[in-house]
Amino acid sequence: MKKSVEILGLPVISITEGRELGMSKTLLIDARNGKVAAITIEDEDWYRGVKLIPYESVIAIGDDAVTITNSENILKLDEAADYENLLDENIRIIETKAITKNGTIQGKISELYIGEDGRIEKCEITAPDGTTSEILTDQISIFGKQVTVIDPDGEKKTEFIGSAAREPAPEPAPAPAPEPAPAPEPEPVSVPEPEPVPEPVPEPEPEPEPAPVAETPQPQAAPAPAAKPEIKEAPKAAFPAKPAPKAAPKAAPAEPAKQATEKSTDDRHRRYLLGKKAARTIKMDNGIVIVEAGADITEEVLQKAKLANKIIELSMNVQ
Repeated sequence: MKKSVEILGLPVISITEGRELGMSKTLLIDARNGKVAAITIEDEDWYRGVKLIPYESVIAIGDDAVTITNSENILKLDEAADYENLLDENIRIIETKAITKNGTIQGKISELYIGEDGRIEKCEITAPDGTTSEILTDQISIFGKQVTVIDPDGEKKTEFIGSAAREPAPEPAPAPAPEPAPAPEPEPVSVPEPEPVPEPVPEPEPEPEPAPVAETPQPQAAPAPAAKPEIKEAPKAAFPAKPAPKAAPKAAPAEPAKQATEKSTDDRHRRYLLGKKAARTIKMDNGIVIVEAGADITEEVLQKAKLANKIIELSMNVQ
């Protein structure tokens, strides 16, 4: 198991490309299933939008890095439609109040313990007096945005985990009822007992003969046709290359498409951020405050954040 603090802030490494792709930023929680769905990352292009790694794409989380297969495992915001609801819910669990169903506050959730499959195995609770205790996920009924509800019935169920094999001993199977003794004959007439008929022994089924393995035709001859296009294209390269400038107009539509993508990303950020509150104070690089911690995010705040390239930082620090 790993603590959340041991996962965040680690470099993300592609083991097939041999390069660093960014830093792990936050955990995207799937509260309904009690697991980590993805890890958001921050890279040199963070201002273009949120990027995340599905947890099932993570190969390992070590002491010094998070490893993935390659950069294709990283999803941009417009490619992560399956995770959009989780991004909107923005449930962090840590810093939520831990309260029982009967209304007793136990403290605050101060840490999460994550299993290899991404499941939240247990939570650490810090009481008002500073003492800490741990509670298994099986004892938690709801992971909420502001409150984590502890189920007392879950405690009883959890106590039986691991002891079920020895405490509730299985009931012994009932012994077969003895066959009733034959009633005595009125006169001792000796009747020869019939010889027991041997039960027919089922003949062993003949083992199925192994199906002949069809030899796979060798595909050595397949590459031969590939050489034909090279012969045909060679003479084409010898002719004047005047048609080459025609490729330039094709690149023109890329600019509107890029602008449309950026506008779609800006609209998505706007819908996600408007009406929420800033979790901490966001400042421009020159120190000017864009929004104070706890203040509402308005159109004016979004405009300032966009001009200062702070949209992603703002989207990762809302409540």
